[in-house]
Parts: sequence; C-alpha cells; structure tokens
Amino acid sequence: MNTIEKLTEIFKEFPGIGERQARRFVYFLMFKNSAYAENLSKLIVELKKESSQCGECFRFFLTAKTKSNLCDICSNSGDNSLLMVVEKDSDLESVQKSGIYNGKYFILGGLVPIVEKNTKNRVRIEELKNGLGANDAIKEIILAFSLNPQGDYTDQYVREELTEIVKKKNIKISSLGRGLSTGTELEYSDNDTLKNALKNRQ
Repeated sequence: MNTIEKLTEIFKEFPGIGERQARRFVYFLMFKNSAYAENLSKLIVELKKESSQCGECFRFFLTAKTKSNLCDICSNSGDNSLLMVVEKDSDLESVQKSGIYNGKYFILGGLVPIVEKNTKNRVRIEELKNGLGANDAIKEIILAFSLNPQGDYTDQYVREELTEIVKKKNIKISSLGRGLSTGTELEYSDNDTLKNALKNRQ
C-alpha cells in the first residue's frame, strides 16, 4: 500500500467521508506546498497536546482554559437539575451555541447499533449511570439524539438502562420534541428548530 492509499484510508475514518472524498483530500494535499503540509501536521500534534477530556461530561476541550479536569461548561454555574445526553461533542456545541439551554451535558460517545449485541463497549452507559448515582441534583434527563432509526433505538436503550435509577431518584426522563424533522442530525439543526424541539420535549 503506497502513501496515497494509506492517507486515503485515514481520511475515510473521518465522519461522513467516503472513498472518493478521502482521495480528493489526498490529492489536495499533494498540490499544496510543503509549508502547508508542515503547518497542518504541526497543528494536529499541538491539538492533541493541548486538548483534554472533561471528567464529568466527557467533552474534549483545550486544557489551557482551565486547570482542573473539568471543561468550562461543567465548571461554570448553570441549571444543575437538568442533564442533556447527546451523542457527540459537535451536538453539545450546537445546543450550547444556540443559547436555549443552560443545564449540564453528558456525551454518550455514539449511538447504539441496532443489530450489534455488545453495545456497552460502544457507548458510555456505565459512566452515565455512575454519574447519576453520585448526583442528587438532577431532576430531569433530556435525551437529545438524532431523529433516525439508530437515534430512536439509542433513546430506547438509554431509557431501559436508566429505569432503576430514575425510579429510585424520582428523575424525569424526556426526549426532544418533534420540532426536529425525521432524519435530522442534531448538529446541523438551526436555533429555532432546536428551541422548538427542546420546548416540546416529552
């Protein structure tokens, strides 16, 4: 396997990138000067050095902004009674930028595969349960997943896994309302759509 093929395989691992797009990225880099490639590789290394993962919500953040193992969202005051569970970092950022939600977050780390049995190794369900067990402030959990079959299945899976703890602690569990169109990914939703989905949660 030559360098072009190796890089193509790497780019194919990026979300939403297929064979053709991955190869276009490789040829794009080939046509750029060496300074561009050197700067890109330098920034990638710096990003890994400067970033850390929040010990509470599991969001990646730049460590230069805080001395603790918590990101700025978890460190700052907000509505501690609300916890929104999202699939990935970009979903959290979309909701946060909209300014319509002021509670806490938890990044599940993916959606649960419909046909795969070993789901616990794919998502942070145990970390979520442990966090809820140690937190008496949470009064409502909002499940905010993309409106597609896998998102719906993940919603159902998380609800089932949390059944015991939500009953024990009398926690309300809700999902985003149908302000989102079926098939919509959370990170691409506009502010008004997110606002309606959050307002109409059930």
